[in-house]
Amino acid sequence: MTIVRCGAPFRAHLVAWVLFALALLPLCLLFSADESGATARFTGGWAAADGARPSGPRRGSALVRAWNDNPGGSLPEVSRLENGQDRQNFVLWFTFLAEASFYAPTRQAQVEVKDCAGLIRYAYRNALLPHTPAWRQSSGLPFDPGFGDVSKWPSSRRPMERALFRTGPGPLLPGDPGRGAFSEFADAATLLEYNTFLISRDIRAARPGDLIFFHQSVQREPFHTMLFVGKSHFQPAGRDWIVYHTGDLGGQSGEVREVQAGQLLGHPQPRWRPLAVNPNFLGVYRLELLR
Repeated sequence: MTIVRCGAPFRAHLVAWVLFALALLPLCLLFSADESGATARFTGGWAAADGARPSGPRRGSALVRAWNDNPGGSLPEVSRLENGQDRQNFVLWFTFLAEASFYAPTRQAQVEVKDCAGLIRYAYRNALLPHTPAWRQSSGLPFDPGFGDVSKWPSSRRPMERALFRTGPGPLLPGDPGRGAFSEFADAATLLEYNTFLISRDIRAARPGDLIFFHQSVQREPFHTMLFVGKSHFQPAGRDWIVYHTGDLGGQSGEVREVQAGQLLGHPQPRWRPLAVNPNFLGVYRLELLR
């Protein structure tokens, strides 16, 4: 058996290798810092600085945390409103714009709101916009409510742009918007399945901004949704107002209506009563944006 001894030649080689490794250390640190910076830049939007999109997130990375589907929802954390003031501002604008479509519909609402889901999409999208002085002047609203804006994203860096609504199942991936997993269109069934979560089948659990869903199998479009406003922005009476679009009425264009929950409980057609004993009433749901 040959025994290798650490003689002078070996020590010389060892010293050379140590000096070489020390020389490479600053370069390694530079690459490490650049990779970390690229990851941080990517989490601020859809694409990295060079425009490339990774095929999937690495376990434990900042990208995974930003897209964490927790707890069980269909929107990434980056698209949720965690700040209390942002949530309040969104709900105020959301309910105000929907209710204004009944009292004094804007030109935009008259064009866009053709069914129950159209009312929700219109109010949802416009509630997230920056309500600049120019927007307020051109909006055609009956009055300026004076609400603040959602401040989470600068107007040029909103993570979803107009494709605000989840349209299908599956785990969340960074490239989902480009694959059509999100859209600016969502019907009532899509809102129910992928963009809200169940709160209760007791109407008394509803809070302003919650959606109320029914399923009427006798209709051509069986899913129907209404928006719980709570206290009206337009009149002092009552604190349980609900606004909704009727959808098609026997071949005629429908309309936006407003009713109090107490009145809806006594609807002449039992299938429209928001009661747990009514199998057509699916319950009170909250937007994933507010989870």
